[in-house]
Amino acid sequence: MTIKIGIIGSGFIGGIHAGILARDERVRVSTVHDLVEDRAQQLARAHDAAVAATPDEVIARSDAVFITTPNTRHVPLALAAIDAGKHVFCEKPLATTIDDAGVVYQKTQSSNAVFQVGHNRRFAPVYATLKRLLNETHEPHSAHVKMNRGELLKPEWTGDPKVTGGFLYETPIHMFDMMRFLFGEIETLHAIGSSHQYQEIDDFSVLLKFKNGMHATLATAADASWLFPFERVEVFCHHATLVTREMETLVWSSSLEGHFSSESMQQTPREEKWGYVQEDRAFVDSIVNGTPPLVTAFDGLMSVEIANAVYESIRSGGPVQIRS
Repeated sequence: MTIKIGIIGSGFIGGIHAGILARDERVRVSTVHDLVEDRAQQLARAHDAAVAATPDEVIARSDAVFITTPNTRHVPLALAAIDAGKHVFCEKPLATTIDDAGVVYQKTQSSNAVFQVGHNRRFAPVYATLKRLLNETHEPHSAHVKMNRGELLKPEWTGDPKVTGGFLYETPIHMFDMMRFLFGEIETLHAIGSSHQYQEIDDFSVLLKFKNGMHATLATAADASWLFPFERVEVFCHHATLVTREMETLVWSSSLEGHFSSESMQQTPREEKWGYVQEDRAFVDSIVNGTPPLVTAFDGLMSVEIANAVYESIRSGGPVQIRS
């Protein structure tokens, strides 16, 4: 049986998912909705899909729903799809408040359908390889994580916290999820933030302590530049260091003499290099095989919890404990 996929939100990421799904013989992009009708029409024409007048119509006509709207609109759509018994792929973030994230998570616990959150970097080859090395050969002691944007001007809505929920819920939330994926659960964090260019806090420094005793720093800025690499993870181990450069390369040392190995993902097609192909395949696999998703609603909840804790720490001026 072909799985009918509905897409709510026809912007950039909705188009990425639609293009990937169109190459999967197990599914069909059947229905599309967007608040901008011309954009929905364009995506629908590209995939021979119908245009729905409302999100509820997409949900009713689909077996599985991709929620690819701006951040602050995820929750009501996710809840409606869960209540309708549909499989759901919800782009990150799961929500933009911890209370809303908790409501969605609790709803998923009483559903038999698949619910997956779009933290694509878990599937990116550079991070999948880093995870394997940390599990097999390099025990991490500490780390430094960086994710900078060059601006919050393009697209225009990225500078509006009413749409994003705040800068941390836009791109940095990927790295909150990535730190849990690589290093385990966070125990406490202490953050300092400042505002320089935009109507919200746009520069963050965070010190994190993990339950396994490891510690890390995170630096993220919305008003830096697009200087490559804007995303980087450095992991420090016993006489060893592992370093990523965006989704392009991974370099790791292997001896006291400074010998190193490297792996390049530069020739990998972009949608695979960034993990989009793999996460969509994993979602469909879960539906077909009746298996749990690889990125769960709990993972989505925890990334929101961490982002919320960073803002809380800045407000209070002290450390914040992560509830998990």
